[in-house]
Amino acid sequence: MSADNQSQDTIAAISTPPGAGGIGVIRVSGPCALEILQKIFKPHDPACSFRSHQFYYGHIVAPVIPHQQKIIDEVLAVYMRAPRTYTREDVVEIHGHGNFLVLQSILELLLQFPVRLAEPGEFTKRAFLSGRIDLTRAEAVIEVLTARTRKGLEMAQAQLSGRLFDQVDAIRQALIHLRAVVEVAIDFPDEDIEIIDHDQLLAQLEAQVRAPLALLLRHADQGRIYREGISVVIAGLPNVGKSSLLNTLLQEDRALVTAIPGTTRDTIEEYLDIQGVPVRIVDTAGIREHAEEVEELGIRRAMGQMEEADLVLFLVDQGRGISDGDRQLFQRIRHKPVIVVANKMDLAPDGWQELTGFEGHCLALISISAMKQQGISALKEAIFQAVIGRKDQWEEGGCAPNVRHKDALIRASAASERVLTGLRGKRTCDLLAIDLSECLGELDAIVGVTTTEDVLDLIFQQFCLGK
Repeated sequence: MSADNQSQDTIAAISTPPGAGGIGVIRVSGPCALEILQKIFKPHDPACSFRSHQFYYGHIVAPVIPHQQKIIDEVLAVYMRAPRTYTREDVVEIHGHGNFLVLQSILELLLQFPVRLAEPGEFTKRAFLSGRIDLTRAEAVIEVLTARTRKGLEMAQAQLSGRLFDQVDAIRQALIHLRAVVEVAIDFPDEDIEIIDHDQLLAQLEAQVRAPLALLLRHADQGRIYREGISVVIAGLPNVGKSSLLNTLLQEDRALVTAIPGTTRDTIEEYLDIQGVPVRIVDTAGIREHAEEVEELGIRRAMGQMEEADLVLFLVDQGRGISDGDRQLFQRIRHKPVIVVANKMDLAPDGWQELTGFEGHCLALISISAMKQQGISALKEAIFQAVIGRKDQWEEGGCAPNVRHKDALIRASAASERVLTGLRGKRTCDLLAIDLSECLGELDAIVGVTTTEDVLDLIFQQFCLGK
C-alpha cells in the first residue's frame, strides 16, 4: 500500500503501556474516527452531541446478537475535530480502565470496522506530514518518552518546544539570503563586482552560519551523553571496596560486601543520575592471580567491561597503601579514561601514600571513604567533569542535536567552509551557489523539508505503538 493511501486510513492503537493502571487510553485518528465511535459508544446521556474536545461518559458495547449488546467497559470518550488535534485529523480517544485485557478487547472491536492498527510512531508521523510539527519536534517526542534523567527530559522538552528548530532555521534563513545575493550576481554577470561585496558576505557567513553551526556541533556530543548516558566501570584488586562504593553511589545495598576476597563473581549493573547524566555503573570482580574457575570467569568478564567502558574508576586501598598488584592492574587499563579513587581514607588519618606512576596517566585522583560516605560528592563531580567538562559551558547553549542531526551539521559545516574559502579566493558565483545550496540542503533535512521517505521510516520506527 502506498504512503498516500495509508495516510487516508483510520488508525487505532493502545496509547498507554501494558500492565494494570487506573486509566488506559486508546487513540483513533482518521476520517472515520467519529463514525466508528458512534457505533461502539453508548453515552449515558441520550442527547449526546459529540461536541469537539468534550468528554462524554458512557459504555463501550459490542453486538452479540441482533438487538442485544455486550458491555465491554465503562469509559470516558472524547472526539476532537480536525485540525485542532495532534495529527490534524479527526481524533477520538477512549479512556477506559487500565487493564490490558479490557483495552485489547476495545481495540479488537475497533478493528472490526474500517480501521487498521497504527504502526509505531504513526500518530506523530501524521502530525509531521500534516505540517503541525517539524521533524526536530517529532524526534523530540521520543526523547521525552525515553529520557532517563531530569536534565535529559529538560533538553527533550526544549527541543519539543522548537528551540532546536529556531536555531537551525535562523541559519537556514541566513543561507537563503546569501544564496539570493549570489544568484542575482549570476543573473547579472557584468555587474558582479558591484553586486557582490565579498567582505560583507564573509562577515555574514562567519557570524550567521559558521559560528552557529560550530556551536550546535559542540553541543551535539554533550547532548548525546545526556541522552544516552555513559558506562562507568569500578575496577580494582579484591577487597578494595568496589561493592561498597557501588552501594554508596546507589544509596542502597545492591551488592554483597564481605571481608572475603572474591565475593563478587559477576558484574552488577545499575543506573544513577549524576548532575543529569545517566550513568550505567558496573561493579566487577576483583582482579587477582590464581583465582578459582568461577571467579576467573568473572575476572575475564570484568576485563571485557573495562575495555568497553567510557570511564574506569580504579580503586585502591588507601589504608594498606599502593601495592605492586595495583600498579600492574593500572598498567593494563591506563589506555582508558581513568579516575584513580583511593578508598578507605578513614583508615589513613595521616594522609595517603603518593600514587607514584599514576600521575599524568589519569583524569583525577580522588580520596574517599565508601563506608563512611566521605568524598563521594567530589567523586561525582570528577565523573561529571570527565565526560561533560564545565557545566556552565553546556548551560550557555540551547539544544542537543542527535546523531542524525550531527551528521547533517558536519556536512553543512564543511559546505560553509568551502563557501568561505571560495569567497576569500574570489571564486565564481555559480560555484559559491552550489556550496550554499548544499549547506542549506543539509539543514533542510534536519527540520524535515527534504528528508527522504526511508529516513522518515527509520526515525518513526523507534517510537512505541500509540504515539
